[in-house]
Amino acid sequence: MTVGVVGLGLIGGSLARAVKKAGHQVYGADINRTVLLKARLLEIIDEELTDDRLADCQVILLGLYPGATIEWLAQHGARIPADTVVMDTCGVKTAVCYPAWKIAAEHGFTFVGGHPMEGAAKIGFDHSDSQMFQKASMILCPKDDIRLEEMKRLKDVLDSAGFGRYEMTTPEHHDEMIALTSQLCHVVSSAYVMAPNCLNHQGYSAGSLRDMTRVAFLNETMWTELFLDNRENLLNELGGLIERLTLYRDALANEDQTALTALLRRGRVIKERMDGGSGNV
Repeated sequence: MTVGVVGLGLIGGSLARAVKKAGHQVYGADINRTVLLKARLLEIIDEELTDDRLADCQVILLGLYPGATIEWLAQHGARIPADTVVMDTCGVKTAVCYPAWKIAAEHGFTFVGGHPMEGAAKIGFDHSDSQMFQKASMILCPKDDIRLEEMKRLKDVLDSAGFGRYEMTTPEHHDEMIALTSQLCHVVSSAYVMAPNCLNHQGYSAGSLRDMTRVAFLNETMWTELFLDNRENLLNELGGLIERLTLYRDALANEDQTALTALLRRGRVIKERMDGGSGNV
């Protein structure tokens, strides 16, 4: 199959590496000509994805930010063949899928919202990895009228990249869940490292600090766009967290041993359930 990859950063570059390694022909595009040249020299892509070569692609994968995804589709949609499946990889779906579906309907191609549940604490093409998506989960948001053969073609490409689990959902449900499972984690981690003593942690920290601060290393430009695109869901999760933290603060301030023990027990039991246990709160 011929696969186009637009945006050869961490995610797009990793997809290009994995799909090429699996034997597909890969055309790539990136605004950074140095990255594009390096991808050609390393034989991660076969050719540059020019406007003329869009017609050769059965599947096109977009490794762009949300706004840039819609901009690219608007600029290139007329050149995408009707039998081509296009998938984005953005971390929000409502802000992407609805305008993308509209553009796809205007030009006759198929668009599927996608979000790979994998990443790294590094950014850019130089940190892309053909093994990044091995057994990873891919969230897909297709339109209800998508044809089975189109979904199968996309899945064949994603399977070849290593994905081992697929979740099918709506853009709205995706964004509601991602506000909790990803975006809130990044907000908390970013705020956590701002504690003055974080810079003095050497010799006083182990796994707990490392786990809490891992995702504070982020691409602030991209995450700002993602947070604002999912503003209402993230505000809801952040408000809930602040309310729960207030319970802990009040228990400490009031030296309420019973309340504090109950809160800690509830958290422990919920974590046990998350990990497959069956404890009772």
